[in-house]
Amino acid sequence: MTAPRIKIDLHKIRDNTRCLVERLKPRGITVTGVTKGVCGHPGIARAMLDGGAIGLADARLANVRRMRKAGLICPILMIRTPMLSQAGQIVETCEASCNTETSVIAKLAAAALRRGIRHEIILMVEMGDGREGIMPEDLTDAALHVTRTPGVLLKGIGANFACLAGAAPTSGMMAALSTLADDIEQVCGPFAEVVSGGSSANLPWALDGEPADRINNLRLGEAILLGTDPVSGHPISGLHTDAFTLLAEVIETKIKSKPVPLKLSDPALSALSLVPGNHWTTRSILALGLQDTDPAGLTFPAAVTFAGATSDHIVVETTNCPLRIGSEMSLKMSYSALVRAMAAPDVSKVLHGNRTLTEGAAGSRNDRLPEFF
Repeated sequence: MTAPRIKIDLHKIRDNTRCLVERLKPRGITVTGVTKGVCGHPGIARAMLDGGAIGLADARLANVRRMRKAGLICPILMIRTPMLSQAGQIVETCEASCNTETSVIAKLAAAALRRGIRHEIILMVEMGDGREGIMPEDLTDAALHVTRTPGVLLKGIGANFACLAGAAPTSGMMAALSTLADDIEQVCGPFAEVVSGGSSANLPWALDGEPADRINNLRLGEAILLGTDPVSGHPISGLHTDAFTLLAEVIETKIKSKPVPLKLSDPALSALSLVPGNHWTTRSILALGLQDTDPAGLTFPAAVTFAGATSDHIVVETTNCPLRIGSEMSLKMSYSALVRAMAAPDVSKVLHGNRTLTEGAAGSRNDRLPEFF
């Protein structure tokens, strides 16, 4: 098989989704599967739906189109505030979108009216992460604006945590979001079908058994895909952490001395000029680089040490175990490494356990080539 490639175990993605759905269900919390980390891959999206996700969410229009082209007809939420230039396409492909700007909502409403439909709006609230969100004191006015605008329907509210600022959500934050839903309904009337508490970063709170209040949905991506908590990086109990494996081929193995910088007057030349040191080690090169993944997000096998990376190469050092030319190294990925590798055109994706191949569009390229593309 071609390398580099990602081996994807759909059974484990289904299991992770099912496990989280079953653990959150007693608390009245549903799961929306977030597919942006895998570029809207239809096979992975179907695995999330098979595991019990009530719908999908993505941040890129191209990813949504990919899933629609593959025959996925489930509800899809656009989780990044829509671009004005894409309002019509968002309405055409997504049932709902997360919004913070009244001008964008107006454009979505106009596009929906032209199509004779109503587009669902989830208003995102700024709860301390510092990325997107309406300030809490302005939320009621924004909600009233949506309810008075033909072509759109106020579906609910939501928030993000641990995305930009990195602060994990707390029970106090969840209670505050629930209170905001109550406050808006006193003015706008019952509307909050969805109070989306956040992402995989919310799972420690959600699985801790504290009252959910009005929170009835989480948007889960990293937890389903990698089985890890995005805040701590720790594995989540009961979930698979190896649904994705990156394989890279060894293209060089040499015994080399560790380079020592020459001391030159020009700092730039000092950084580039090297002389041999007296410590020898085995260095190998993998046919994988910065264009393909985030090297800082890779976990290497035991006895293999990361030495550096360039656009097309990753250099590793080994002790007493020289790597054979043409052999492959299996690497575990963090979320940042997975996102970049899934988007890289030269990294092939290999599916295993795809029991839903016949459910997609007959003309989908991914359905015709289920095991390798």
